[in-house]
Amino acid sequence: MELTVGAVLEGKVKSITNFGAFITLPENKTGLVHISEVANTYVSDIRQHLAEGQDVKVMVIGVDGTKINLSMKRLEPKPQREPGRPFNRENGQQAQTRPPRPAASAPTPPPAPKTADQLFEEKLKAFMSESDSKISSLRQYSDHRTKSRRR
Repeated sequence: MELTVGAVLEGKVKSITNFGAFITLPENKTGLVHISEVANTYVSDIRQHLAEGQDVKVMVIGVDGTKINLSMKRLEPKPQREPGRPFNRENGQQAQTRPPRPAASAPTPPPAPKTADQLFEEKLKAFMSESDSKISSLRQYSDHRTKSRRR
């Protein structure tokens, strides 16, 4: 029997690992259902979903030489979700939304444009502050140089 991608087969869980389950297929072939392909919900422990010897229905999602990749979740209907609401991977349900925030009080109006005099005053204050800073650093440098010369 030639396996093709998309084929749906019946199989039996042969063994379970932390990363997935090996499934015995017809004609003694073995495929792997990765843990991410077990269910439409987040699976932290695959043993909560499968048991060794369990009969399962799987879909072939890839064939690469001797490796056969299988999926169980692609045979399940996808959970419905409302647009704009996040999906909770833990339980496969729609996440609860937060209650809407109360509307803020009236928005504050933008500040009035500054007059030419106000702009000039701000620029003058900035200039004076910068100038004082430079002069004080020059005085410290000058004082330091004159003290070292006197010795």
